[in-house]
Amino acid sequence: MNRPMKICIVAEGCYPYVVGGVSGWINSLINSFPNLEFVLLTIVANRSQRGKFAYTLPDNVTEVHEVYLDDVDWQRSGKGGRRMKLSQKEYRAFRGIILNQEVDWDTLFQMFQKKKFSIDDLLMGEDFLHIAAECYSLRYTQIVFSDFLWTLRSIYLPLCFILKMKLPKADLYHCVATGYAGVLGSMAKYLYGSQLLISEHGIYTREREEELIKATWVAGTYKNIWIEQFKKMSQLAYERADMVTSLYEHARELQMELGCPAYKTIVTPNGINTQRLANLPGKTAEDEGMINVGAVLRVTPIKDVKTMIQSFAFAKKKVPNLKLWIMGPCDEDEKYADECFELVENLQTEDIVFTGRIDIKDYLGRMDFTILTSISEGQPLTILESYAAHKPVIATDVGNCRELLFGVTDNFGQAGILTHIMNLAEISDAMIELAKNKEARLQMGENGYKRVMAGYKIEDMKATYKKIYQDFAEKQKLEWKEEPFRIKK
Repeated sequence: MNRPMKICIVAEGCYPYVVGGVSGWINSLINSFPNLEFVLLTIVANRSQRGKFAYTLPDNVTEVHEVYLDDVDWQRSGKGGRRMKLSQKEYRAFRGIILNQEVDWDTLFQMFQKKKFSIDDLLMGEDFLHIAAECYSLRYTQIVFSDFLWTLRSIYLPLCFILKMKLPKADLYHCVATGYAGVLGSMAKYLYGSQLLISEHGIYTREREEELIKATWVAGTYKNIWIEQFKKMSQLAYERADMVTSLYEHARELQMELGCPAYKTIVTPNGINTQRLANLPGKTAEDEGMINVGAVLRVTPIKDVKTMIQSFAFAKKKVPNLKLWIMGPCDEDEKYADECFELVENLQTEDIVFTGRIDIKDYLGRMDFTILTSISEGQPLTILESYAAHKPVIATDVGNCRELLFGVTDNFGQAGILTHIMNLAEISDAMIELAKNKEARLQMGENGYKRVMAGYKIEDMKATYKKIYQDFAEKQKLEWKEEPFRIKK
């Protein structure tokens, strides 16, 4: 008898450590298939995050494996000091990745998985020094070599920890990004002959590039090296994947521009539990006479909460009964959150509430409309959730927001107001417009409700991934059971 399929979800910096967004999507996906066994392979910053889960894991998750991008090198150095020596084939492979040439990933997988050595010995060794010196002489002679060498080591240290990871065995590796997750999935496919599915919510390479361009912790020249590294990892994932999904058509186009073969790509929109957000409680006595603006988000720079706060302050001068509810965790980037709190104090604007982590069912029905001022998004679940609650949305023109607000294939009509990123005037004007025009606000909310019910329900997403998973199971002649998965005792 064929055995049931075992799926390894590979995630970076999200599930099960933070709530919302991609984490919520993963949790919904696993819960949608109680008949399947899932293993988690999670990539986190360091061991301080070990086991600190924000979700109660579903019963069909049987294992959790963590890999840390900043960790201790547990492999001891060889006798007599650092004697790590690469073979000619290994040297060429390692040189290829650092010089941004064609990379022999299979040799790197073999080297890191089968050979016992200290990562510290490798990065402090003679071979790495020679490769770094060659790279320096070809491209970077305008900077100090010692700075370049240490920076190069810091760039490749996380990748070395990834390549050293002992992988759990599974039939299908479902990576919820390219990047480091894609490297792990590609390595598992090489080692075990498994299948590889990549699901991108945002385009990983583009997101990292945007972050690096804005970053202050890395100097200009080194930004290019980091960006090249992320591109190489994503190209590997696209090359090795059996299928690559995206949330909307433009994201699929970007994947192909970045080197993903068109025949591997498929669009799989997000889906939410619309029943969970049906018949929500409405406004309370506390809300009497107020126009409530809801922002369901993590308080982090990519959500650009500062622009939201400033825009609200301008809008409130025109509409005094506006109230902003910022609903979501403030502990992911505490420094940024503190800056947001300080901004509110400095502006001396009343009626801005930070709720912290909440169940949106308790608040969303009280809102008149919601707002998202992100500088980068994929296909935001918060917009779909707002629509399920009959609430219109103000959103910046990023990711799939334009299509969600105006529709692509339907004629339901506009479901909110689109603005440019970081545009205080446009965002504040949008708040004023929705606050003052109740009839338009209610109509936009109904337009959004029709849109989410037509194509973004959890049932739609489940049907799509059931077909994908069943096809993978059939290719490997694995059993597909409909009854709930049970751990054998």
